[in-house]
Order: sequence, then C-alpha cells, then structure tokens
Amino acid sequence: MEKLRVGFIGTGRISDLHALEYLANERAEIVAVCDIDPANSQPRAAQWGVPTGCIFTDYRDLLALPGVDLVEILLPHHLHYQATIDAAAAGKHISLQKPMALSVQEADGMIAAAEQAGVLFKVFENFIFYPPVQRAKALIEAGEIGDPLTIRIKSNSGISPTMWDVPPAAWAWRYKADECGGGPLVFDDGHHKFSLAWYFMGLAEEVHAWIGETEQPSGLVLDSPAIVSWKFPNNRYGSLEAVSSAELVMDTQHYAQDDRIEITGTRGVIWITRGHGKMMDIPPVILYRDRTVRTFSDMPAGWEHSFINSTRHFIDAYFAGDPPSLTAWEGREILRFALAAQESARSGRAVRL
Repeated sequence: MEKLRVGFIGTGRISDLHALEYLANERAEIVAVCDIDPANSQPRAAQWGVPTGCIFTDYRDLLALPGVDLVEILLPHHLHYQATIDAAAAGKHISLQKPMALSVQEADGMIAAAEQAGVLFKVFENFIFYPPVQRAKALIEAGEIGDPLTIRIKSNSGISPTMWDVPPAAWAWRYKADECGGGPLVFDDGHHKFSLAWYFMGLAEEVHAWIGETEQPSGLVLDSPAIVSWKFPNNRYGSLEAVSSAELVMDTQHYAQDDRIEITGTRGVIWITRGHGKMMDIPPVILYRDRTVRTFSDMPAGWEHSFINSTRHFIDAYFAGDPPSLTAWEGREILRFALAAQESARSGRAVRL
C-alpha cells in the first residue's frame, strides 16, 4: 500500500495532536522529525516509531531526505515564511500551522513558491473540522434555521488544574508582536474564530475591533478583553468576544479555554456549546426552531477530534488529488480577516476588506 510519508518540523506540545491521525491511519506514517530542542524531538520520535537517524535539529536536513513526501510545519509564526519557501523548493507537500504568515505579502510569496513547485499547500485549521461545528454546518445547509443572519462567538480563557503542560518558552513568543503577528487571543487563537466566521458566513467586508490589554502575573500583557465586529455582505453581521478571567477555573484536558457559538437565521437559532473545554454540561449542539428545542449529542466532542478530522481530510485529499482545506488561498483570506482586526484596534476605525 502506498503511504504518505510525513516529516514534522517542530515537535512542541501541539505536535501531539497533529500526530494522532498520521499514527492511526494506515495510509500514512511519520518518518522524520526536527526540533531545535532534542528534549522535544527525541521522546516523540521514540513514541512515533521514528528511527534515530531521522531526528534533526536543522529542518533543512529533514527536507533533504528523499523519503519525505509531506512536512508538517509547527513553528512560531515568524518562521513560517522561510520554512515554507524552503519546503516548496525541496518539492515537499506542506501542511502549515495557522496563521500562515505575518503579512499578506509573505502569504503571497509562499503561495507563489508552492504553485511554482507544484506541491500541495494546506494551512492547518482544525476548528472547522470539530464534530459539533460540522454538525451545525450540516443542519444549517439543510435549511434548519433558514438563511443565517448573524454569528456570535464567545471565547473564555482562565486557569485549570487539568490543562496540559506547555513549556513557558512556548507561550513567551506568542506575546511578541514581531514573532506572533498580534496577541495570543485575538490573532493566534483568534484565527480559529475568524475561520469559523468564514465557514458559516463567508468573508467579511468590514471589520471593527477593540482589543484591550491585561497584565498577567508573569508580567506579560494579554490582548484581552476584546471585541471584534464583522459586517458581511447582504446585511449580515457577527462578533467575537475574547476574554480572559484570572480566577475562572476551566474543565479541560488541553488549553484552559472554552468557546461558544450562536448562529441566528431567518427561521431559527443554533448553538455550539463548547470548544477547547466543557464549561457547560449540556449537549454540544442545540437547535431552536418553531417553538421546539432539539439537541444533538451523537458525536465526539473532544477537541482532539478536530485535529484528527483535519488531518484525515488532508490524507484523503492527497490520495484523491483534491484540494485541502484550508487551501493556501483560503488561509490568505482569513489572514486578511485577522490582520484587519489588528489594524482596526490600532487605528480606532473600521477597516474595509
């Protein structure tokens, strides 16, 4: 059986979720890993069955391997551009963690390099593959709430005794605008929310944002609380509220965070009640229409399933010769979406796209 042979460039905490489907899918295998810190790469290589001779500290050595078809690029945002350019030049297909770049100009260069090399280029976005989100999308496409009019997304972060352990260095760069591109909540994690808005409503034509600042006990400044408002074509609207609460204890196995989505249509309303964690002990999807409430619990709701489904979709697309999701062009448009919020907060005015 032909297999998709995968190399990981970056083996930090998030790589555990990216690896799940590659390890479980009989059509794929992880054959090489790279990280500047062997303390990250070596244990994961052992866990994933990667030979010791295929563990690297320089990703260019991994790209030189003829036995690698695809690279998963899991690096800080400011390193995405060069790693993608180099991967394309090496003829490797690319799955790149979101957001794809720090600017639209960088994104354009990356897309051009991949197209010239003739390689697949996916911007990895998992939230649109989260089973409750996919169920809500199917219900909406079936006409259950009529035509969508508005979307509201609420993102809460806090603290948790059950959250996974993330090294401090993996947090620190997210607070540096020249490395992250914005802040941890509205630009980094916010990409998921902008993707959800795109998934349900399409691209916005105007963005207005207020992004506050909250100093953390560590001295780092978090971009919270924040509100981003969107105007979509055809008299439709949306908003994202991102807030961090210093004493809010979360029920989670991953990040100390949870999300809720409400989509209102001409006939009804649909709610997605969770994301990273589980703040509310209620069904993950709730639909109201015609004086009747229907609930949907017949789906996995762990956040890890969004990664599994996203990777499985790419493996299927690879063997079918289909475009992945997000395509690089879709990732570019969502990047424009996210950058507009940063510009609006800086300028104090709405930004048209």
